[in-house]
Amino acid sequence: MSQWFEEQLDVSLGRIFKVAYSDKLESVRSPFQKIEVFQTLSFGKMLVHDDVIMVTEKDEAHYHEMIAHVALTIHPNPEKVLVIGGGDGGTMREVLRHRQVKTAHLCEIDEMVVRVCQKHFPNLASSFTDRRVGLFFEDGATFILAHPHEYDVIIVDSSDPIGPAEVLFRREFYQGMADALKPDGIAVTQSESLHYHGSIIGKLASFCREIFPIYRYYYALVPTYPSGLIGFSFCSRQYDPLVDFDERRAERLGHLRYYTPAIHRAAFTLPAFCRDFLGE
Repeated sequence: MSQWFEEQLDVSLGRIFKVAYSDKLESVRSPFQKIEVFQTLSFGKMLVHDDVIMVTEKDEAHYHEMIAHVALTIHPNPEKVLVIGGGDGGTMREVLRHRQVKTAHLCEIDEMVVRVCQKHFPNLASSFTDRRVGLFFEDGATFILAHPHEYDVIIVDSSDPIGPAEVLFRREFYQGMADALKPDGIAVTQSESLHYHGSIIGKLASFCREIFPIYRYYYALVPTYPSGLIGFSFCSRQYDPLVDFDERRAERLGHLRYYTPAIHRAAFTLPAFCRDFLGE
């Protein structure tokens, strides 16, 4: 017997996915949110937080590869990396593909997300057993204040700016993140959809340019995210995402599902309408 999962995007838009079983594979409530896992017919297992899709097995690599490899193929020696959020483990999996990484910390506010994903998404969450990984179940905005000038790369794999993730879209967080980076550090953050969240992206771009000398927006195609794509903010004091791109290191990553050197370069080419909210 099958049923439908419905995600509401705004007051006038939504979408539905057919799932394989009348009962959810998992449904728990943590101190922060409702966490569910469905078996869909088209996208494999699907992780949902508070009725919003976070991850599906079929297209998770599009997102995780692009949030991780862009920064890590640009920084010349990313030995110490911090992932904020990312409790499913997919971003950490991609970080660990880079041989230069000696230490990788994950700061996830909701420990229950990690436990659910270790049970249902072992292809992602098995990354947490790597000897280089340290897990911290804390608020990311507070965590970075206690680690000044410590990280080569910070990756913010957050959910949308509501609930516990709202603080991760504030200017104060980005300033704290800049202070937690080493002088030549790079930060990449999940930065919503070009089609639905122009005002949010525009605000991010405005204060990021005041904090970081180099700011660029790029995107990836992810069918199960709103409008079929998701964007990222690239923030750096020193390295340009195209000028300083090390294509040979990108090629050494081997066979991935989405990321390639050509995709890396193309992701920074944006539609003309983006100029309106990015101020370019």
